[in-house]
Amino acid sequence: MSLDYWIKLNKVESWVMEYFFILHREFRGRSFTAEEAHDVLAKVGKDVSNVYKILSPLMKAGLIKQTGSSRDSKTLYQIVVEKNNEVKIPTRDEILRLLKSAADIIRTAVSYESILLLLFYKVVSDKWEDVASKYMAEGFNEEQAYILANNEYIKLYDIDKKQLLTWKEIARKYETLIEIEKALMRIAELNRSNGGVGLEELRKLIDKVGLSTLANKEDLRPILIDLVELFNKYNFSQADHDIIGDAYQWILSYFAPMKAKEGETYTPREVIKLMVKLMDPENYSTIVDPACGSAAMLIESYKYVKDKLAGESPLLRLYGQDRNGDMVAISKMNLLLHGIKTDAKISFADSLINSEFLKELGEHSADYTIANPPWNQDGYGEEKLDKPEIRKIYKYGYPPNNTADWAWIQLMLHTAKKKTVVVIDQGALFRGGKEREIRSKIITEDLIEAIILLPEKLFYNVTAPGVIIVFNKNKPQERKGKIIFINATNEYKPHPEIRRLNILGEDNIEKIVKTYRDYSEIHGFSKIVSIEEIKSNDYNLNVTLYVTPLEEKESINILKEYEELKRIEEEKSQLLEKIEHIMNELSRALGENT
Repeated sequence: MSLDYWIKLNKVESWVMEYFFILHREFRGRSFTAEEAHDVLAKVGKDVSNVYKILSPLMKAGLIKQTGSSRDSKTLYQIVVEKNNEVKIPTRDEILRLLKSAADIIRTAVSYESILLLLFYKVVSDKWEDVASKYMAEGFNEEQAYILANNEYIKLYDIDKKQLLTWKEIARKYETLIEIEKALMRIAELNRSNGGVGLEELRKLIDKVGLSTLANKEDLRPILIDLVELFNKYNFSQADHDIIGDAYQWILSYFAPMKAKEGETYTPREVIKLMVKLMDPENYSTIVDPACGSAAMLIESYKYVKDKLAGESPLLRLYGQDRNGDMVAISKMNLLLHGIKTDAKISFADSLINSEFLKELGEHSADYTIANPPWNQDGYGEEKLDKPEIRKIYKYGYPPNNTADWAWIQLMLHTAKKKTVVVIDQGALFRGGKEREIRSKIITEDLIEAIILLPEKLFYNVTAPGVIIVFNKNKPQERKGKIIFINATNEYKPHPEIRRLNILGEDNIEKIVKTYRDYSEIHGFSKIVSIEEIKSNDYNLNVTLYVTPLEEKESINILKEYEELKRIEEEKSQLLEKIEHIMNELSRALGENT
């Protein structure tokens, strides 16, 4: 809503405002009598012993106006419609402005997942209706078009109940917020996994947000209603999937600092882009992320291959898994909003002990694995992992109980037959004990192709720099027996919005990727080291042991410095002459006085 409209709303008491929103949804765009207003309010159980006690303050606030009389001489009223409220197809910038407004509206009063849910519901509804409209234009009747749209996109028509569950249908009802929650629950039920992106985990996220509970709180209800009205301004049917998907990712990144304090991790998009470019997947690949979070790495892989194909939709098999049910729901919504549906599958389970993707694919059946697993995750030592059904995954050994870094790496190596790209805590490169034992075996098998030390302060939840390790089971002959170390600690730019953070710029990413692909040595930036040398260093992979950034040396202009020295000497000489003159005058004056 515009600021002026919101000011008008705040001129009335909260209970009157609630009545207004009921009238607004029923009568927006047409005139009504006091009796009709009474009947509508009574229908939803509101106390309307005197309807004029509601109409009068709304008229005074400028939210309702009289428009004349009916044929039977009854006064007619009309909702004062907000200016410029026509529905339009948003551009990328408009969607971002919309979401920034939504973020400002909720602040910390309502969880950010409410924005994710409403954006998802509005977008899929608009796109579903567009599909159904095309079928109706081809001559199919309404129900036939709805069923065809269900099959082509996602199910928003409940065939059993003959009920349409789209945003447009639900948002016009009296109890909009409660009805939206009910509709989303039913949508989750109808769209259970059947080989594509199922939405069964959406129910838990809907419960967490609790639209119906918030709708019953007088201080929060206006916030949610304002969100609904905000999304009502736009039609997303023709909006590009990538634009909507980027907007979805923006929400996640915007609230990442807050979620980091609660223990959630978020991988910056620039780091993901770098990792995908290092992985360099091709069409027809199978890609697995065993700690997928919002599925950003799978989505970026999809977009990367799509760009390779000059915009054609790639044929990829994408598998993700996460033990956080909320993130599984978010990842599935994220995939759908990016237009990725039948070729992706996300599972809700603990990957280290129950890898659903391995059950479906088999070991060494994926082409690539990519992940930012939880760093230094505890509770995954030998006692937890030494089970008959998963023992072969951890063939290089069990990690210590206080950090599962090398357990994640072994799982990823067990899954992929080509490359594995992981970002992990740099301590995994040089810690001793059980981790050294695992590391030494993997180094000896010549599986590591590159190690990149990232700049510090890239991640919201840790200030320490992470490292990207590239494992390659098909190393080119000229790279065998070697590892390239890249020290990219100086490859960053200040974060444009958060002062305490840094980001990777496009030029930083390209420099790292080019150095890796060319396998080139750059003094102070990259160095190719033999496995024999690494063994002599007790299997220590600490990047700074092999390559240290060059210190920036101040360039000196000798001629300029000489001229500056001459100038200082001249000033010094002149000053000494002045002092000598003053001292002579002083001495003469003292002599005359005596």
